[in-house]
Parts: sequence; structure tokens; C-alpha cells
Amino acid sequence: MTTDHADRSAVVRERVRARYATAAGQVRAGQAPSCSEADPTGMCGDAYDPAQLADAGGAGAASLGCGNPLAVAELGAGETVLDLGSGAGLDVLLSARRVGPDGFAYGLDMTDEMLDLAREHAREDGATNVEFLRGHIETIPLPDASVDVVISNCVINLSADKPAVFAEIARVLRPGGRVGVSDLIADDQADDQADAATVAEAAASVGAISGVLRQSAYRAELEEAGLTEVAVTTTREVDAGVFSAIIRASRP
Repeated sequence: MTTDHADRSAVVRERVRARYATAAGQVRAGQAPSCSEADPTGMCGDAYDPAQLADAGGAGAASLGCGNPLAVAELGAGETVLDLGSGAGLDVLLSARRVGPDGFAYGLDMTDEMLDLAREHAREDGATNVEFLRGHIETIPLPDASVDVVISNCVINLSADKPAVFAEIARVLRPGGRVGVSDLIADDQADDQADAATVAEAAASVGAISGVLRQSAYRAELEEAGLTEVAVTTTREVDAGVFSAIIRASRP
């Protein structure tokens, strides 16, 4: 990584950390945190069953995603799951219930305030098969081939080094493991809808401060990391040329 890229990554990380620290403070104050400057329809927790969110208590109230990765991850009993950018812990707690007492769910986040909230929510939920780790999604603090499923909810777009994230996902997945994430992307036809500057502005307005990959580029970078059976499917347009999407892949 060049010095300029490292400096840019550090700036992006600090902006992301500050944004999510603020969101954690809003939750503690009893406020509903805003997903983004635009907070468009389809962001936050509306991808979840309302009863599911209510049952998740404080973790449900603090949802900040752009989809529901559990709807595509197809978790099974006894599996080990890793949630990248776990925030207040919603997807980790829901995953822990699905994999059961013989399974385990990790959450990885770099924001201390969010980690504190997630651990509180886990205690309130009585979850014993979870662990929240502090770290960066570009350098996951878990051993090689240690998880069955990687999930994430609108976090990978925040990274300034997406190829490193994809390489780390492939590293920690066991052979036969899979990816099921929600994220923001630019459609391959974005140039027909808006120029590149407009797409970049739209991405920033919905919280993708380090930019979004085009659909074909997202697929290509996952494959470059060694993942297969890659599928990137847009679900809705959240701003000009920017879409929420579900992404699936497997490790051979």
C-alpha cells in the first residue's frame, strides 16, 4: 500500500468511526440514528420483519444497514458466522439464534462505542455463543479457515481498500464456506443514468464515503480473491445510480 493510499485509508476510517460513534451516542440518548445524510427509503431496518426487530430490543432499534444479509445467508445449526462491521450487534444476535448453542457468531467492529453497545445488547439478550472483536475488516483478527459464513450489512462500501476486505473474507472462510452480504453498488449502466460525478455525490449522500464499486467490478474483485459462484443482485435504487444489493459467493 502506498503512503498516499494509507493516508487516505486512515482519513476514511476516522470519518467512519466518528459517524458510528455519533450513532451509538444517539442510541444511548433514546434517539433513532440516521443511516446517512439522505436516509433514503430502503435503508436502515426496514428490510427486517418488525417483530424480529422488536424482539431484538436495543440492537434492533440501532439497525443501520441497507438490507438483511440473514435473508440470503441461509444459516444452519452449528455453523460459525462472522459479521463484518457488526455495529450494535443486531445481525450477530440474530445469527446466534439461528446457529444455536452448537454454533457461534462473531462480530467485528472498529468503533469502541458500538462494541460497548453490542456487548450490552448481548448481555440483555442472554446470548452466550457470541463474541465481539475490535479490529478492521481489511485485517480480520481470526485464523485462516475459521468460519463457515461471512455476512455484512452495508459496511464493505465504507472501506478504502475493498480488495483487502475480499482477500480477508476468502482467507477466513473454510472450504465450502459462503458469503451473504448486503451492500451499496453502482449499476453497470450508471453512466446512462448520471455522470460519474453525480454517482459519486449520490454515493456520499447515502453514506458510502469511500465510493461504491460497479456491479461488474464487485463481482470481479470477489473472483480475484478466489471466491466462486459470485452473484450480485440489485434490490432497489437508493439515489441516482446507486443501488442496494445482495451479494453471494462461495469459497471452493
